[in-house]
Amino acid sequence: MPELQRLRADHAPALLAFERENRAWFARTISDRGDAYFADFPARHRALLAYQDEGTDHFHVLVADDGTTILGRFNLMDITDGEAELGFRMAESATGQGLATEAAQAVCHLAATTYTLTSLRAQSNLDNLASHTVLTRVGFTVTGETVLRNGAAGRRYVKGLGGPEGRAAGL
Repeated sequence: MPELQRLRADHAPALLAFERENRAWFARTISDRGDAYFADFPARHRALLAYQDEGTDHFHVLVADDGTTILGRFNLMDITDGEAELGFRMAESATGQGLATEAAQAVCHLAATTYTLTSLRAQSNLDNLASHTVLTRVGFTVTGETVLRNGAAGRRYVKGLGGPEGRAAGL
């Protein structure tokens, strides 16, 4: 069974492989990271770990049964006043198996319990039916439309995580 893990320094090689192997797949529905992302990957990875240590972001990877291959990323970013943005991406080879929904649910649970957040935001390309499905299955509701960084039309979502009683129940 794949395992959701908090991002660590030793994930760097597998995470870079995940991003490279799925670059064209991701570019179909989200902005391409650009060549500089790959050239500067070691420094970017260290920066993510620093943000995580500061508590402004929490990064997670979904690791395959082999213990090394990364199947997905699930990130809580820009944490402010108990709110964060959920972002995620899955390897093309791992889609259609319910893994994204399970991992997103697990991250929402961590957000409410471990990180004591009260709500999450998300957004996705209008054409990205898979992301819309995952978000609605884990309890996000559509709040409107937006223009994404790549200029594409997108949807905005929100999910309340409840107060202390909701966190105790895993909401």
